[in-house]
Formats: sequence, C-alpha cells, structure tokens
Amino acid sequence: MQPTLRRASGFALVGTLAVAAPVLGRAAFAPFAAVAVLAAFGVSDGPLFELFARPADRREGRLNGLTGFALAAAGLALLATEIGLPVTLFVAAVLVLAYGNLGKRLVAETTNNPFLGAAGFVVAGSLAGVAGQTTVASMSAEPVLVPRFVFLAVAGTLVAALFREMLFERDDPLVMLSTGMLLWLFDALALAVGTVDVAAALAVTVALGYVSYALGAASVAGMLSGVLLGLLVIVFGGIGWFAVLISFFGVGSLSTKFKYDEKKRRGIAEENEGARGTGNVLGNAAVALICVICFAASRSIPVDGAVFQYAFAGSMAAALSDTLSSELGGLYDNPRLITTFEPVSPGTDGGVTWQGEVFGLLGAAVVAAVALGLLPEVSPLGAAVVAVGGFLGMTADSVLGATVEGPRFGNEAVNFAATLVGAVLSAVAAIVLL
Repeated sequence: MQPTLRRASGFALVGTLAVAAPVLGRAAFAPFAAVAVLAAFGVSDGPLFELFARPADRREGRLNGLTGFALAAAGLALLATEIGLPVTLFVAAVLVLAYGNLGKRLVAETTNNPFLGAAGFVVAGSLAGVAGQTTVASMSAEPVLVPRFVFLAVAGTLVAALFREMLFERDDPLVMLSTGMLLWLFDALALAVGTVDVAAALAVTVALGYVSYALGAASVAGMLSGVLLGLLVIVFGGIGWFAVLISFFGVGSLSTKFKYDEKKRRGIAEENEGARGTGNVLGNAAVALICVICFAASRSIPVDGAVFQYAFAGSMAAALSDTLSSELGGLYDNPRLITTFEPVSPGTDGGVTWQGEVFGLLGAAVVAAVALGLLPEVSPLGAAVVAVGGFLGMTADSVLGATVEGPRFGNEAVNFAATLVGAVLSAVAAIVLL
C-alpha cells in the first residue's frame, strides 16, 4: 500500500470519530481536540508519525496536516452543539472530505486519470456522507430522510472536491469548514427534497459529468463546477430551470469546439483545447446560481419567485448570446470595435462582426424559447423580454471588453457583469410589462 493511501486511510478513521457526536453531546468536539493536541505536541516520530505525516510535516517534525484537520472538525462540532449547525451536517462535512480523499487515493492506485480521480472522490465521499447522516439520525431517533441525505451528501462532496482541485492538500481544514457552512445553507434552502427530484438530479448530473469528460468540454474543476451547479439548479428550481442552464452549456460547448483549428489559427481559440475551467463556468453562471438560490429563498421572503425565473433566464440568454457571438462571429473577417466602429484585428476585446451580432441574437432567442416552453411563469411576451435582455447583456460584454477589460478586470469579470446586466434587465422588464 502506498504511503499516500495509508495516510488517507488514517485520516478517514479519524474523521469517523464524528459519528460519535450523538453519544458525546456537547463534548462532540473532545475527540478531535485530543487528536489535535496529540498531533501537535505528542507525536514527532514513530509509526503514528509515519502514518499521518505529509512531506511538509516530515521537514518540520510535526503533524501539522492532522492538527489542522482535527481542529477544523472540532470547530464544526462546536458549531453543531453551541450554535445550531445540524449534527448530521457536521458529520457529513467531515466524512465527505475524509472518505472522498480516500476514494481518490484508491483510484490513484490504478490510474492517474484526473477525471477518474475526481469521480472516486465524489463516489466515496457521497456514500460516506449518506451513511454518516443516516447513522446519526438513527442514533438520535430522528427521521431518516434518505432523499435529503443523498442530496446533501452529493452536494457537499462536490463542493469539497471542487475546493480540493482549486486549493492544496494542506488546505483541508478550510475545505472542511467551507463545506460545512455551505451544507448549512443548502439544508436551509431545500425545504422539501423528494425522491424523484433527487433521482432525476443525480441521473442528469452524472450524465453531464460523463459527457464533459468524454468530450473534453471541461477541465476537472470546470466539470465539478458544472455538475454542482446542475444539481443545485434541479433541486432548488426544477428540471425546467436545468433545461435553460444546459441550453447554454450544451450549445456553448459545441460552438467552442466548432472549427477550433481555424480559431486557433486566428488567435481567438479558448485555451486548453476549449475545455471550460471553473473561472469560465462561474463567470457565466454565477449570476444564474444566485438567482436560483434567491428563488429557493423566496418561499420565505415577500418576493415573487417569478422575478428570479426571468433573471435566471436573462442571465443565461446573455451568456449564450455572448458565447455564440464570440465563437461563431469570430470566424468572420472585418471585425470593428463596438465603441468606435474602427476596424480591429480578430480577437480584439470589444471587436464585433455583424454575423456575430446575428448569432448572438439567435443564442438569446434559443434560451428564451427553452424558458417559454419549460418555465411556468414565462409567457410569450416574457420570452421576448428574456431574448432582448440577453442580447443587451451581450452588448454590455462587448462594450466592457472595449473599455475596461484588462489585467485588473479579466474576461471572467466581464462575463459576470454581462450576465448580471441580462438578469437585471429581464427581471425589471418583467416587473414593468407583465
């Protein structure tokens, strides 16, 4: 057994201490505090040190990795017993990280494929998260809500896997705490989680992840971001919301791959063979995620949820409009700067072609049509509002590209601003006209 696998197994065993929380009550933090003290001051060599030590720990002669992991778990335990974090979520946050890392290391024993490693993390972490929540609920004589536990375990594991891809192994304490806080938010927003909803969400998101992997349409972090976004959109919004979302990702990814070699020759191709990374996914879909979270929260606040449907559709219309305008319009000659109409070289920020404008309008119309067909609150006039809002969002992207885009205001920030414009204009127009 490789040292990294043995170490992951040891961390998983330490994480399993969380399951004792219902028995320990307010002392649930104590086992982890004891492990932290032992790791920091009591073990500097010997078999235990060799089991848990990371390379940096060996250089420093101290188990800093285990200390941080245990302290983060102790902190979550205190939040659960003193502040109100559900104990099931404390246990889930610890287990999805501990066993997710173990699953990833098990896969690494046979292959170095990063996508399969991420899949190992998600599968092992999700199973551990479900088992932990179920065990704690049974020990506490609470209802065993399997669909809810599955949703929270999978969502938590995807969050942890995404953060692990973006950060470093030494940042596991930050990953654990962040996962626990986000699970608390997801639990508060998911008022009712049905078996059919969760089954559909899992089937669709697993298929999305596999397609992303098979087609090379996303990096590992981009794939995890897209799958997590899809899961949240389905559970908090519904299948119709997801269809609007996937209309952007599906059509947008195909347009990115279309005539990629020609785009590369022109100097306008996306990096990494067109695979979307986390920055690209969040730049285009962060506003949509905010909209679906606000929609879920609208059940508890005096705001009409339909407003957020229009904002969500408008943001996706702007994202697809901008993507098609850039990816397809960039294949044509004679682009002009949108602010001065001066001729510019292909790929210049803010440079547009009339063909790109037509493709952009078509992209906004595609999202509007999907919203009309599948979002219950969107009327024919509402679909027109979404299309116009999306087109204006694309135009805002071009203007920002010509005026402010640069090292301090990068492409992801411009994409975020454009989708925000599309969302706000669509929502305001819906309020005024409908």
